[in-house]
Amino acid sequence: MKILLTGSAGFIGFHTTKHLLERGDTVIGFDNFNQYYDPKLKDARNAILEEYDNFTLIRGDLKDVSALEDAFNQLGSGDDTRVCHLAAQAGVRHSVENPEEFLADNIGGFGNVIELVKTREVGGLIYASSSSVYGNSKEFPSKETQNTDNQVSLYGMTKKSNELHASVYNNLFGIHCTGLRFFTVYGPYGRPDMALFLFTDAILNDRSINVFGEGKQQRDFTYVDDIVSGVVASLDKNYENEVFNLGCGRQEELMDFIATVEKACGKEAKKNMMPMQLGDVPRTSADISKAKEMLGYSPKTPISDGVPKFVEWYKGYVA
Repeated sequence: MKILLTGSAGFIGFHTTKHLLERGDTVIGFDNFNQYYDPKLKDARNAILEEYDNFTLIRGDLKDVSALEDAFNQLGSGDDTRVCHLAAQAGVRHSVENPEEFLADNIGGFGNVIELVKTREVGGLIYASSSSVYGNSKEFPSKETQNTDNQVSLYGMTKKSNELHASVYNNLFGIHCTGLRFFTVYGPYGRPDMALFLFTDAILNDRSINVFGEGKQQRDFTYVDDIVSGVVASLDKNYENEVFNLGCGRQEELMDFIATVEKACGKEAKKNMMPMQLGDVPRTSADISKAKEMLGYSPKTPISDGVPKFVEWYKGYVA
């Protein structure tokens, strides 16, 4: 298979690209290496991908249609081609402070990508959605069929918009589209703005950590290798028009997650107990029965195994 993967230097994009390259697919990576967090981490991920002969990188922005056209020129068309669209502005709290970036990249950028999928007759589009589309839902575990009209963050709204856009293009033009609602992904090479990186960095350097929601928040923490298995299965299945939850299928209280990080670090954290942050939700929990049935999705990594793998990577990365 030949795949154009946007966000190849990002966290999930890097791990997905590496897996696809190792199984023999041809991957064209597309990334703008933006400054949302230290691009050195993106450079480190990309350096690993550049070692593969079946990988090509195009540095470009989703808002630059000519750069995207160059990438699609290399991809070509046909049943054996796919676009795996993982590039986006990330972060619920970041979206509150920078709404214009999210509208331009997550909605405008998605529009540029899906329009080229249509005009270039690409075999299928798999794209990243988010558990954030469920907003402050009271229905748990969250199921793909439940209502997602009540958004509480601009980030969630942009992802909901992507799902609607994909559904319209499937109805109008027959494009095969699969949306993947990721639930709190973590693992090696993870983003520096995410909780696990922040906690590990602070604990190992004797700084205090901010514990939002008084530590009572609950999350469906999902190890990145499990997420990748769902992304790859979606690329292979290439359903006509579907949305799937990709989570671990169990929820952990934030204080239990922190205790797991402390154990992996061998040190206790100094904790600043804080209220909930604007745009955040108290609980996420994924019903993954649909992904199990239709994708063969079977997450295997509990936080007791996944968190130590991250801490081990972190120690080697910052050394």
